[in-house]
Amino acid sequence: MLSLSFSLLLLLNLAAVILAADRFSRGDFPPGFVFGSGTSAYQVEGAADQEGRKPSIWDTFTHEGKVHGDNADITCDQYYKYKEDIQLMVDTGLEAYRFSISWSRLIPNGRGPVNPKGLQYYDNLINELISNGIQPHVTLHHNDLPQALEDEYGGWIDRKIVKDFTAYADVCFGKFGDRVSHWTTVNEANVFVLAGYDGGYLPPQHCSSPFGFNCTRGNSSTEPYLAAHHILLAHASAAVLYKEKYQDKQHGFIGINLFAFWIVPLTNTTEDAIASQRAMDFMIGWYVNPLMYGDYPEVMKRNAGTRLPTFTNLESNQVKGSIDFLGVNHYVTVYVKDDSSKLEMELRNFDADMAVDITLAVTQKDMSSSEVRECTLNCRDASLNQFSITPWGQETQRNSSLEDWPRVKYLHGYIGALLDALRNGSNTRGYFQWSFLDVFEMDGYESGFGLYYVDLDDPDLKRQPKLSARWYKHFLKGEGVSSHGFIELETNLSAHAHHFQ
Repeated sequence: MLSLSFSLLLLLNLAAVILAADRFSRGDFPPGFVFGSGTSAYQVEGAADQEGRKPSIWDTFTHEGKVHGDNADITCDQYYKYKEDIQLMVDTGLEAYRFSISWSRLIPNGRGPVNPKGLQYYDNLINELISNGIQPHVTLHHNDLPQALEDEYGGWIDRKIVKDFTAYADVCFGKFGDRVSHWTTVNEANVFVLAGYDGGYLPPQHCSSPFGFNCTRGNSSTEPYLAAHHILLAHASAAVLYKEKYQDKQHGFIGINLFAFWIVPLTNTTEDAIASQRAMDFMIGWYVNPLMYGDYPEVMKRNAGTRLPTFTNLESNQVKGSIDFLGVNHYVTVYVKDDSSKLEMELRNFDADMAVDITLAVTQKDMSSSEVRECTLNCRDASLNQFSITPWGQETQRNSSLEDWPRVKYLHGYIGALLDALRNGSNTRGYFQWSFLDVFEMDGYESGFGLYYVDLDDPDLKRQPKLSARWYKHFLKGEGVSSHGFIELETNLSAHAHHFQ
């Protein structure tokens, strides 16, 4: 059987002459396709130590001063402002809202009693969304493990997490599943473990020399593989629970989310072509191969050896086929070259096992429509025609301007390319722009991805729409848009620019 990555590379190299849509509208998309936007609990809620919530690993990380001295104790304060924000969603025309549940708000110690205040908040949020005609799409773990479980047994590096995550998921399915039909178990599972357990530059900041970044604990050679293995087992356990106990009566779907670098060979040499296949296997096949076929890619097993955990037959059968959809976050295309010399290192981590060098990164603002189309079509292939929900966004400097033309052009280019992909066989079912508000990001409050600016100097944290919010509203309300030099967009939107001052 061809490896997943080799199949993807073959598809990438297939010749295709497909013209990107110049003019399109919301009505050009197929029935059932949803457009939305998203945030995550730690990044947007605030109320970090209020009404029963206890710390997550992100609280600990930021309170140690690791993100420019910033934290998300208040951030956008959506915990108290959710009704106001939902009215902005209605005005924008959002059809769905992707958010996460704070595990340590709902079950403060990670296991045990449910926090009534946390339960009430998410009940209220979901009910308010539905009463305004907006679908709730829920993520269970968006990088914010309860600190209590990290302290007790190391969180995701210990198999105990499978039982605790499944119990948490059971509470969510039982309490909210009568109104929530789309569940994502873990957000960006691949990047979460690499950043948190290999490089150590994000929580829980596990790593080891010479690979990591100023860590006091961890093992970069083994822990990323352990954490990923337990994420797959926890996801599968929650999915089995959902399918056996809830799906028949709730009629929902369950999946997982990955960060999808699109990987291109730096040169046309055989070595770089093979390296690109290998990088695809390591970055995406690491999760997708077990979810589709029940085991890790052969090249990972060969290069990582005994450091890569193995599935029992029962575990393999549980993991295989445990997704109804594959969520894909995409922000960047990378060019890679072969560096097989890394395999000669006596001590290796994930990067050395992958044995490639990333020589150039192309940001989303520089990507062509064809690259977006290829990524979407091939993620379709990776999920074996099961649908993918795709949250993509563009970064700008937070206080640069409310007239965010780069984001407008980005939205137009990506959505147009997505329509092109759908017309050519993609089974994508939704597009979620990241993010609805300017939230707390990996660099604190230096950058923003939001449709709406949040004034942190205003005691009321006033929300101000950017031009991208107006463009998205223009599109979602069914008005046609044209890519021809963006002249039409500028004409239509400049008249409204004074509203954003």
